[in-house]
Amino acid sequence: MTSTSATKYETVIGLEVHVQLQTRRKMFCGCSADYADAVPNTHVCPVCMALPGVLPVINEKAVESTVMTALALNCSIPAYSKFDRKNYPYPDLLKGYQISQYDLPLSERGWLEVEVEEQPPRRIGITRVHLEEDTARLTHKTDEAGESYSLLDLNRSGVPLMEIVGEPDLRSPEEARAYLVKLRQILRYIGVSKANMEEGNFRCDANISLRPRGATAYGARVEVKNMNSFRAVENALRFEAERQTRALDAGASITQETRGWVEGEGTVSQRSKEGADDYRYFPEPDLPPVTLTAAQVEAIRAPLPELPDARRRRFEQEFGLPAYEANLLTESRARAEYFERVIAAGAGSGDASRRKRARAAANWMIGDFARLLHASGLEIDDARISPADLCAMIALVEDGAISGTSAKAVFEEMFQSGRAPAAVVRELGLEQISGSDEIAAIVDRVLAANEKPVAEYRAGKQEALKFLVGQAMRESRGRLNAAALTETLTAKLREKA
Repeated sequence: MTSTSATKYETVIGLEVHVQLQTRRKMFCGCSADYADAVPNTHVCPVCMALPGVLPVINEKAVESTVMTALALNCSIPAYSKFDRKNYPYPDLLKGYQISQYDLPLSERGWLEVEVEEQPPRRIGITRVHLEEDTARLTHKTDEAGESYSLLDLNRSGVPLMEIVGEPDLRSPEEARAYLVKLRQILRYIGVSKANMEEGNFRCDANISLRPRGATAYGARVEVKNMNSFRAVENALRFEAERQTRALDAGASITQETRGWVEGEGTVSQRSKEGADDYRYFPEPDLPPVTLTAAQVEAIRAPLPELPDARRRRFEQEFGLPAYEANLLTESRARAEYFERVIAAGAGSGDASRRKRARAAANWMIGDFARLLHASGLEIDDARISPADLCAMIALVEDGAISGTSAKAVFEEMFQSGRAPAAVVRELGLEQISGSDEIAAIVDRVLAANEKPVAEYRAGKQEALKFLVGQAMRESRGRLNAAALTETLTAKLREKA
């Protein structure tokens, strides 16, 4: 895309995100929703198979999870909503229609704040968060004779599916990616879904159009599907914006259609894009309306945890952490709660003590802890180090019982064994040497063995002191008190001079 074209057109993006909810049973029947590793067509019943005469029953937990999500996304919850039939011409729903919601959904008019690097935060509108059923899974194959055929697995059919419909407020592929990352984070914080794109329980369709910069009318909308990662969404939208730009620059018009993303190729046309009229919505006659009182909504709101943005701001203000560190510590609810338990485990209750402990805990969690977790393929919930033990190890360093260098060896052993820090320190013999006589004896040996650096220091080369400190630390296996060592070493160098 040329710079002229980039300033000539404005990109308009709206996202529709489908999220499988974590419930024990499906949306309208009693079949297990845990189908991921099941043999095809084993989590089915007459309702899933759309046999004549069957009736759906609403999954109450799915309704509560949808309302909870909507509240986390700042939506309004109407007192009355209903389910609709969405006529569906594809073979992955045997009824020939999908039970969904249209004009009276469970929620409406929300927003999500996103931030792209070097740009101020922006609120992206959310049209509604509604509830529907997932489709069956089609697998397309080709036999040895070259004939194509499809296999149908009904295990997924009827799993509770929440749709989060965003307003066309996004203005770049980068913003779209940031929106999805933030949305997934919130869904995981509140525990309604795994929200994993690779597993298919967090899926995104994107609508993108271009319009002359400064115009208010929308251009022809193209829907992009088949994107299974955040990177794929960003790349597909970037490709599509460039494709539409070239077409408009050449004087062509944009066709409203559905296109699929093919890695390495770009977006390819799949079919013409349906509108709401094509689905012929009408109220689902087999289900009653959903009514929610204000008290019921507040009961659903009560278990909501502190959400990521609020927690990040609190970590900055309460613990004096930089924005970067606060952001890393609040990436997941489990990590943020582990961090707070480390701080709470300390004896000191004053602000200064808590802030000091918070800075130390942040350094360990972002540094060595994160490195070891990543190398082991573990989540923080799986770690053998308890928050109380990490706090105890930090206290050993602060009290001078072990040096910072020794603490790294202690921490690695704690990570592997789950043992308490004091026991590890005793076993490894890493108690810090603070006695003046012991330090002096080590310094004397180091000075005697390193005549050249001693002479260089006396000649004014300050870097030689760092070398001598390092030699003393090596001899003591990092157990020397750094401040006491430097003081003793400096005094002896001056004394001999």
